[in-house]
Amino acid sequence: MENTYEDMILPVTTITSGDGLETASDLYCLPIQIVNVCFAGDPEGDWVLVDAGMPRSADTMLRVAEERFHGSKPQAIVLTHGHFDHVGAIVDLVQYWNVPVYAHELELPYLTGRADYPPADPTVDGGLVTEMSPLFPNDGIDLSGHIRSLPADGSVPSMPGWRWVHTPGHTPGHVSLFRDRDRALIAGDAFVTVKQESLYKVIMQETEFSGPPKYFTTDWGLAEESVKKLEALKPAVAVTGHGRPVSGDVLAEGLRLLANDFKRIAVPQQGRYVH
Repeated sequence: MENTYEDMILPVTTITSGDGLETASDLYCLPIQIVNVCFAGDPEGDWVLVDAGMPRSADTMLRVAEERFHGSKPQAIVLTHGHFDHVGAIVDLVQYWNVPVYAHELELPYLTGRADYPPADPTVDGGLVTEMSPLFPNDGIDLSGHIRSLPADGSVPSMPGWRWVHTPGHTPGHVSLFRDRDRALIAGDAFVTVKQESLYKVIMQETEFSGPPKYFTTDWGLAEESVKKLEALKPAVAVTGHGRPVSGDVLAEGLRLLANDFKRIAVPQQGRYVH
């Protein structure tokens, strides 16, 4: 394995970066610069890391894991998808913990070094993050020997009670994780709770229900179907890949409006992947 992102520095940080939030007794959301990772599991028991954050952020996740789980390593790392801001520290973490990594089978070409993602599209609706997006890495990463497909039965290894839901559009193999018992949702980038294209809103973390980040989304028809699929689950609490966790009526109403008016709210008016 080679960390292809180790020299990548993104000089953008939100006001919530580093301020972890417990959305359930066994679900801890940690913002790292512009993205969220989740520590899923009871602090006194087994646990799983969901997504692997920004490049050069391994030390932050290792420190939080040490504090929350008393030095125990995760049973696995589960990836919602393989964009650079969700796998930025994966190589360092796998080398340190030596644990398996799981993702949807359609995401594996990008996680075994066989394919690169389509490049970011800076022509979608304006915003400084969109304008910076051509600088974001779109190359795949090679986790051969560690990466495995998620089970076909929908279960999530080492996360009892959770199931994965295929939510493509942002990437072909994007998944979200859902627990029926308390209707907890880890959405990844299927939808987000901040306008990710706006640098000001990203920094300030203003809550705003949005579709997947526009500059990296390549199939808007599938993205709309995915949001409607998640809305139909009626989640009670949601951690998205970008933005603050949301719950209750705010989540229900925001997700309902997004699903019902997706084309107006989420789909850019122009862009290379729009039509």
